[in-house]
Amino acid sequence: MHRVEFFFDCSSPWTYLAFESIQPIAAREDVTMTWCPILVGGVFNAVNSSVYDNRANPVPAKAQYYRKDLQDWARYVGITIGQPSVFPVNSVKAMRGAFVAMEHDCLIAYARRVFHRYWSELEDISQDAVLASIASACGIDPTEYFDKIASTPYKDRLRHSTQALISRGGFGSPT
Repeated sequence: MHRVEFFFDCSSPWTYLAFESIQPIAAREDVTMTWCPILVGGVFNAVNSSVYDNRANPVPAKAQYYRKDLQDWARYVGITIGQPSVFPVNSVKAMRGAFVAMEHDCLIAYARRVFHRYWSELEDISQDAVLASIASACGIDPTEYFDKIASTPYKDRLRHSTQALISRGGFGSPT
């Protein structure tokens, strides 16, 4: 059996596309998925800071094609990707919460809800009310969720996962 590690941050539309696309492929090919939540901003800060320059000074034709390409892929995959008013979003809490979801065996449902709420419903996933709603929908007590994501072990897990990607040559999400 083969194994694929999927390093992801729910703040990326391309990661949303990959997240939804890789699962049926993995099932069809009998591949075991290892889900690795990261903080893509930490990756950019460490090894790919040109992303910030490109956002600040986009090439107009490239930006126009990017938007078209993203929508073409979204239609192909069967999801909706809008333009959140908060972009980039601070996904730290949401991505720490992915580790809580792992413990509750609901990571896929959790990540799918985070992606959907941000990219399709255009909600700010840095807001506690949005995250509490997502946690509850996944059967996670919001008090437990917020206590854990505020604790050092969960902060460290996200840092370590992000650093693992950087150490292996990763430069963004998805990887």
